[in-house]
Amino acid sequence: MKVAVTSKAFSKNETLINYLAHFFPEYKLNLTGKKLNDDELVDFLSDVDAVIVALESINDYVLSKLPNLKYVSKFGVGLNNIDFDACERHNVKVLYKAGVNKGSVAEMSLGFSLMLLRNLYTTSNLLSHGEWRKTGGVSLYGKTVGIIGAGHIGEEFIRLLQPFGCDILINDIVDKSSLTAEHSNVKQVPLDLLLNQSDIVSLHVPLTVETEQLVDTDFLAKMKPSAVLLNTARGELVDQLALKNSLLNAQIAGAAIDVYDQEPPTDLELLSIPNLIPTPHIGGNSLEATLAMGKAAIHNLSDL
Repeated sequence: MKVAVTSKAFSKNETLINYLAHFFPEYKLNLTGKKLNDDELVDFLSDVDAVIVALESINDYVLSKLPNLKYVSKFGVGLNNIDFDACERHNVKVLYKAGVNKGSVAEMSLGFSLMLLRNLYTTSNLLSHGEWRKTGGVSLYGKTVGIIGAGHIGEEFIRLLQPFGCDILINDIVDKSSLTAEHSNVKQVPLDLLLNQSDIVSLHVPLTVETEQLVDTDFLAKMKPSAVLLNTARGELVDQLALKNSLLNAQIAGAAIDVYDQEPPTDLELLSIPNLIPTPHIGGNSLEATLAMGKAAIHNLSDL
């Protein structure tokens, strides 16, 4: 089997490259340093049997041009870039391992929470410009954390929060009775109640028709003025203009976003807001998570 890898992170990781070569001596890597568009992807995959794909779109057009492609193995966990119906029509099997980077993303959510509540980010930036401002913020201990989407990452975030004595409110389309039974401080509630009561609102849902632009002006207006928003899931979940306006008008206390509707983002006004922590989509790619995702994507194919 000849395997192609589109992921930039995978393609520059020597450990993963050597691991791939052990199982599949015939391979090719995306060394362009960029996400491939549809036509570039078709050209790149023209002579392979399988692809380890990151963010590139696997759609009907691409698959119609690749009659020899048999397998799509996901590097990572987000599946919104893969058209499963098109894959079924073209007899292409999609392989993935859920939750493989949950620890990396969940610890970023915890880090964001501490940085925003304790003013670690804002005071550090001020001091780097010579301003000594001793505003220590508020403690995470005992706060109410709202988690929208209690899947693999949401559950891991709940586990990391346990030492902080937080009240945790979850909102999910799935009944999470087993999770609330396991943790006495976790309750499943309607979305409006979560927004009204939470000091931290953290997004951990996949991108779907129902969740796209979930965070809009109305959503943000329902949050407490002292609350903060975290998005380590998908950029398209948030109306970035609505978020920018909410931050500039002090409707919420702060936000941290690791994902954007366009990457890299171009709205420098948004990125420069003092109480916004912007990071370049690194939540799921700690060294350990990158290796875990890469090895899982390889084993998806080697275990066939």
